[in-house]
Amino acid sequence: MWACCLGNQLGYRLGDGLAEVSFNKVAKVYPDGTRAVTGFDLSIADGEFMVLVGPSGCGKTTALRMVAGLEDISEGVVRIGDRIVNYVPSRDRDIAMVFQSYALYPHLTVYDNIAFGLRVKKVSKDEIDKRVHDAAKQLGLEDLLQRKPRNLSGGQRQRVAMGRAIVRHPSAFLMDEPLSNLDAKLRVQMRAEISRLQRDLGVTTLYVTHDQIEAMTMGDRVAVMRKGEVQQVAHPQELYDRPVNLFVGGFIGSPAMNMVDATIESDNGDMAASFGGQKLAIDPECIAQRPALKRFEGRTVILGIRPENLEDISLAADTPPDRRLHGNVELREALGSELMVHFTVAGAQPPSAEEMEELASDVGDDADVLQTDGALFVGRFSAHAHVTEGKPVEVAVDTTALHFFDPETGLGIYDQNEKGAPS
Repeated sequence: MWACCLGNQLGYRLGDGLAEVSFNKVAKVYPDGTRAVTGFDLSIADGEFMVLVGPSGCGKTTALRMVAGLEDISEGVVRIGDRIVNYVPSRDRDIAMVFQSYALYPHLTVYDNIAFGLRVKKVSKDEIDKRVHDAAKQLGLEDLLQRKPRNLSGGQRQRVAMGRAIVRHPSAFLMDEPLSNLDAKLRVQMRAEISRLQRDLGVTTLYVTHDQIEAMTMGDRVAVMRKGEVQQVAHPQELYDRPVNLFVGGFIGSPAMNMVDATIESDNGDMAASFGGQKLAIDPECIAQRPALKRFEGRTVILGIRPENLEDISLAADTPPDRRLHGNVELREALGSELMVHFTVAGAQPPSAEEMEELASDVGDDADVLQTDGALFVGRFSAHAHVTEGKPVEVAVDTTALHFFDPETGLGIYDQNEKGAPS
């Protein structure tokens, strides 16, 4: 277990030697004209843990590599601290990078792998020995210093890669999907360890991942990317509660948000979303948080319902009739602690927006396989729910937590004065 005083033991004084990392209208254009990153603006504060997340090919690794000096910057400016680093060689940028592949030297021992960067910088032998042993102690590598990488587990190799980075005392850490090669259980453990390490050291960190669970659990803030552009930068909970657009709403959350075309109806001040011959009353609390929704009365919107806001009616019997959905169970997945129920709402229409096709492709959506007639929903039910494949199901909906998106712009429907709100 890493001690809370890790930063001091490794020679850090929190707040010293740290650096803000910033992108100002940065772009990467390849010789064939392909734009991997466009108009990229992002500021990472001193000591902040920032996560870049998005589907494959969205440009997140390219952005990281431009900070590292491994990719040329076509447009804009990248700063580390007060220094513009566009043309500064990678070795002079005072950063340490941790790769997906660990990038360890197979012929060197753990000790020599950790010490390698310090030797290149001609740090004194005594200082190298002190830093390596301090890092090894905190990373649980003391008994492994004379082993070669081939004799280590995946988690141990990743710790060696982390040790090699932290002994350099960099201004910033850059991490490129460092947990992708680990099994599921070890990834959970390493997530916690990397988060603790970063907090204890207080070093500015830019972390790239395609796994939104990693992003949500590790980042102080998260930047969601799509097609080379930043869609939203916010604290994890804000991304979940108030996604700026259809793409962020569909990308953040596991399983993904259910989405369907719906018509907004109003009767004596009460509002409802109608689809597939069914009508869901919209809770006044939800309306108060989204005043712009009133401008969509009589119009079609994209309605989003997260799986965790659905439950088998047998476990929520006090749910009013106008807050229930009726469907047919296509598939049930028992996970022990919960039950994933895939059910079809007949007559409902799934959105046809470009973002939906991109999201479905990224997650390998099996809706086409399961769907019969209508829109396919996924509910995260209690393990005690009693549902049967091929049978009807009645579902309670938490209508205080509904999401709404403008089908023309893809933007979330919130305040009337927000960008993208209808005029």
